[in-house]
Amino acid sequence: MKIGLISDTHGFLDPRLPRIFRGVDHILHAGDIGPDHLIAQLESIAPVTTVLGNTDSSTLYRLTETIVLGGRKFLVHHIVSPHALTNELQERLARERPAIVLFGHTHQQFNHVVNGIWFLNPGYAGKPKSGAARSVALLEGDAKEIQVEFIEL
Repeated sequence: MKIGLISDTHGFLDPRLPRIFRGVDHILHAGDIGPDHLIAQLESIAPVTTVLGNTDSSTLYRLTETIVLGGRKFLVHHIVSPHALTNELQERLARERPAIVLFGHTHQQFNHVVNGIWFLNPGYAGKPKSGAARSVALLEGDAKEIQVEFIEL
C-alpha cells in the first residue's frame, strides 16, 4: 500500500503533485483545503479522504475521519498537539485506537511516536511564500512494516 499525505493546500495544488503521488493507492488530506474542487483534482490521482481545517467552510467534509488502509487504522484531524492532546481527542484516540494520526495546521513536518501512536504531519503544501518550507509525504508498506518519506516541494 502506498499513501500520499498532504495538508494545508489553502487552495493551491503544486503542479508536481500528480507526478509525486503517481501510483498511490489513496491520498489523505489533513485540512485547510481551500475550494472543494481541489479535492476533485486530487481524486483524479487516487481516492481521497479529507477533513476540514480551521480555514475551511465546506459542508462536504467532517472535522475527523478514520480509515483503515494497508491494514492500519488512520485518524485524520487538522489541529493536533501530540504532546498536549485535548480531552476530546484523547477520548477519540482511546475509542478509535488508531495506529497513525495524520494532522496539519502547524505547517511543519512531524514524525514521532507519542504514547504508542504514530503522529505525522506532512507539512505545508500551499503556495510558495517567503522561503517557507513546503512538503508532502508518502507512506509505503503493509500491515507489518511501513515507512514515511517527506518530499520537499
